[in-house]
Parts: sequence; C-alpha cells; structure tokens
Amino acid sequence: MIVTVTPNPSIDRTLRVPVLRRGEVIRATATTSEAGGKGINVARALDEMGVPAIAIAPASEATRARLDALLGGHPPLRLVPIDGEIRTNLSLTEPDGTVTKVNEPGPALAPEVADRLLDDIAAAIAAIAARGTVDWVVGCGSLSPGLSDAFYADLAGRMPDGIRVAIDADRGALRHAIGGRVALVKPNGVELEELVGRPLRTLGDVHDAASRLVAGGVAQVLVSLGADGALAVDGSSACHVEAPIDDVANTVGAGDALLAGYLAGGATLSALPEAVAWSVAACRATGTRMAVVSARDRAAVVVHEALDRARPVGG
Repeated sequence: MIVTVTPNPSIDRTLRVPVLRRGEVIRATATTSEAGGKGINVARALDEMGVPAIAIAPASEATRARLDALLGGHPPLRLVPIDGEIRTNLSLTEPDGTVTKVNEPGPALAPEVADRLLDDIAAAIAAIAARGTVDWVVGCGSLSPGLSDAFYADLAGRMPDGIRVAIDADRGALRHAIGGRVALVKPNGVELEELVGRPLRTLGDVHDAASRLVAGGVAQVLVSLGADGALAVDGSSACHVEAPIDDVANTVGAGDALLAGYLAGGATLSALPEAVAWSVAACRATGTRMAVVSARDRAAVVVHEALDRARPVGG
C-alpha cells in the first residue's frame, strides 16, 4: 500500500484556449474540473494502474463533498477535518502544449490547527497501517499558509521503521527533508537548482547536484527534466531515460505520474523506464487525470546506457 499526503489539495480547472494573449477576451474551447494536489494526483495514477493507494488530505465538510464527487472513490480518500475553502488552480492549455498555471495559496491555518494537522495525519497513517502493510508514505506539493517548512520532515520523523518516505516538494520544505528519515526526493530541474544554489546547465550538473543530496542522507533522488526526460540517482549509480513525443496535450501531472510509476515499480533505478512511460501517458491526457499507460506510451521511451554529462538540459 502507498499512502499519499497532500497538505494543500485543490480543484484543478483546465481551460483549453486557441492562444493566450494578455489583455484580451479569450473564449475557451473546452473545460474540465478535477480533484487536484500532487499527492492526490500520485494516488490517482497508482489507482488507475491497479496499485493499492490511499490519499490523505485536510479539508472542510464542504470540500469533502466536492472532492468525493470528482473522485468517485478513485483513489480512496481519507480526509482530515479543517476549516476553510479548498483552493482552485487554473491551467490554460494551448494547442502546442504550452500550459500557463495560476495557483491559489490555499486556506490559512492558525498555529494550533497546523500543529494538530500533523498529529491527525500521522494518526490516519497509523490507522491505515494497522489494517495492512504500508510500504511508502509520499508527501507531495505545496504547504498551506501557516504550515512550517519542516512539515514533511516532521511527518517523516514520525513514521515507524519499515515505512519508507518520499517527498515531492520545493524550496524550504524540500530543504528540510534532506538528511531526515526520507528515502526518496523528487525535485524537478528548477527545484534542484534552487536547492543547491547554482544553475544546472548540463546533465552532468544535474547528476552532481543529485549526488550531493544522496551524500546528504537521501537514499535516492528522482529528477524530472521535462522534455529532457528524467534522471534517477542513488548511492552507486544513475539512470537517464527520456521519451521524445510530439503530441503533448498537457504537462500538468506529468511529474506526479513519473513519481507514481517509479514507486509502483519498486523505487529502484530499473523502474525508471516504466515511470517515464507513465509520465508520457499523463502528457497525452487533456486533464490532470492520467490515462492508462499503453504500449504506444512505452514504445516512446528511450533508455540511455551511459550518462551524457555534456548534454545541455532545460533549453
């Protein structure tokens, strides 16, 4: 069982537009609304592919009804009660695959509510573990205003031996997770640059930065690199995989699908090709709900036998 934690869930609205021009009236050609937040996306991708997963998220009773209606039980959702309205994230997608996102901050939590939230989430995980084996707890996404940057690190510290912890966060939340009881982190290229404090212009730069995190105590680093694929690094090796495709519909959720596929495959470097295929399936979907991975998605995957350290990234 994989349990995801989404401290700041969302309703993801996706509008398809012919072209985005500032200052003009734009008529959307299609719209979708889906339950969102990175942890919910990860759990939904796992559930779609038949991997047991439960998503935990804080929400009010009003939010519970909206999320339940959108998810329909897939994935199973365990809500921790708080007050406040769920945030709405807006994605504007253009025919060439360009996505412009506007994310709300989420409900502000008073200090006593923030402290209680950590206790409640840890208790929910313990209750799930009491009914069966929990292999991974995955903390994902932004933190609601009022939560400490140490939230994920503190949550990891409360997990018993035998439950591995993965974190997909950025900035302070990611920084606090390094060196704690965290087995895997999944930054993208920009987040990794922010963490190490320097530009990462080549694949070799990315590898060295990820290796630095491993030296700092993280067992594995999974870096999503957009069109340049993904790089997984552990204490002894590295693997670079990409999937050049020309039919990207929406990149929102691609990194979440990558992480889900990596965990589903056992979270070893050998799982990276299948994980990238999951990401391809997500890129080809118009919304944030990932489609079932197909043979066509897997056929797009290219595994590099050697790391091309001089290869530029992010161009």
